[in-house]
Amino acid sequence: MQRTRFSAMDCPIARSLDRVGEWWSILILRDALGGMTRFEEFQKSLKIAPNMLTRRLNALVEAGFLARRRYSEHPPRHEYIVTERGRDFRPILIALIAFGNRHFAPEGASVSIVDAVSGAPAEPILVDRLTGRPLVSSEFELIAGPAASEAMKARMAKRAARLLTSSV
Repeated sequence: MQRTRFSAMDCPIARSLDRVGEWWSILILRDALGGMTRFEEFQKSLKIAPNMLTRRLNALVEAGFLARRRYSEHPPRHEYIVTERGRDFRPILIALIAFGNRHFAPEGASVSIVDAVSGAPAEPILVDRLTGRPLVSSEFELIAGPAASEAMKARMAKRAARLLTSSV
């Protein structure tokens, strides 16, 4: 079965999912951001088949989230280093941790987010870098950007672009 490619779609969510939307990729990035660099470390942590891990690591290198660096000539071995793009994925992982703890951990959090200095629990929010205001408020909305296609402009206008502030 041929996988649908989202890389040419006009939507930034679709384009991002094209690069990291497969669950193994997200878990590999979680482990890489946690300090793992070697194939054997990822395989032991994830209990993933070697051929699948190879495909996912290659895809993350190709997408620019990881860089491959040789650490042994004989036999040839590589480690995987998180790139700037990979580090930019960290807030998404933190948001997934907070979301998972809130909605899918009835037994309690298995991973907690805490202030590294005080140890106090932290509750992440998404804020505007320029103003420091929370983005999940009625003060912000999504609109078509300057590179939006006509279809995207129509979609955004039709939906009133309230994704950031919608509630059920």
